[in-house]
Amino acid sequence: MQTVLALETSCDESAAALIQQDHGKIHLLASRIASQVAEHAKWGGVVPEIASRRHVEALPYLIGDVFSQTGLKPSDIDAVAATVAPGLAGALMVGSITGRTIAALNSLPFLGIHHLEGHLSSIFLGDRTLEAPYLVLLVSGGHTELIGVNEKKKFERYGRSHDDAAGEAFDKVARLLGLPYPGGPAIENMALKGDPTRFSLPKGRISLPTGGFHPYDFSFSGLKTAMLRKFESFNDAKERIPIEDLSASFEQVVAQVLVERSIRCAIEKGFKNLVMVGGVAANKRLRKLLNEKALEKSIEVYLAPIEFCTDNAAMVGAAALKRLECSSSSSSLELGVSPRWPLEDSEAFFNVEPPF
Repeated sequence: MQTVLALETSCDESAAALIQQDHGKIHLLASRIASQVAEHAKWGGVVPEIASRRHVEALPYLIGDVFSQTGLKPSDIDAVAATVAPGLAGALMVGSITGRTIAALNSLPFLGIHHLEGHLSSIFLGDRTLEAPYLVLLVSGGHTELIGVNEKKKFERYGRSHDDAAGEAFDKVARLLGLPYPGGPAIENMALKGDPTRFSLPKGRISLPTGGFHPYDFSFSGLKTAMLRKFESFNDAKERIPIEDLSASFEQVVAQVLVERSIRCAIEKGFKNLVMVGGVAANKRLRKLLNEKALEKSIEVYLAPIEFCTDNAAMVGAAALKRLECSSSSSSLELGVSPRWPLEDSEAFFNVEPPF
């Protein structure tokens, strides 16, 4: 049985969790999150310096809370984990320094965790058992990727967005429509009252140098432009802007694109299990469509629990426990942070000589 204190500060959520693995089963002992959404909403997006300051203020209290809730002490845990890449540099530094300090003071191993590996590991916070190999659709505010996980827990990226992530597209379209930040929940709520078939919108594709299109990659820039033109056409004609129908049509085409390319990738790469994680994975229309289309192709779908789709420390702890399960390696206390780092190279976090 191993117990990990996990910290997440990659963007605008300060989070701490105590998580335990016993006979292969992961148990969340306590989890606390301090959201900054309301503060950043007035700026229409995350302000990095404000985010870093709020992490400094919130993290000590969150850590104290999870220990208080469980009755555990630092001497009762086996390791400390923190997100070290990718994300906002200043925000990452707060969690990393805090985690390394706690580890050093208590002579505990420290594990630097890749943020995307955390999201991929959020699936293990549910009740179902999942064994590799499987394909993951990671769809969040900063990332839209299709990642294969093999039996050796190695990652291979099959598809990605070439411009905005799906979550970014939701935020920008919501701003265009006069809806609040964050855009995903705002558009989802508005779409409930709209007609998803009213407007025909493009499913952005990426051209290949040899001709044709990349089968698994994503692009949302053309879709955003199409939404802008629809909006302007009503505005120029001084007609009421049908925000409900625009929201529903936008949400529908994003869901269709994500599902169609994920299913195609799973079939062509031979995956029988398809996992969906990340903040946008909480979208109900997307979850419903993925389940329906996967069933038609006899593909088993695993959805991250909604409460762990957005950034949280429990997923970071789950990733750390899976690392400890596979090996006894830990990260150097000299490991820093990196705003950008490919998931495929996350093994470097456990090198004797840290990569950054």
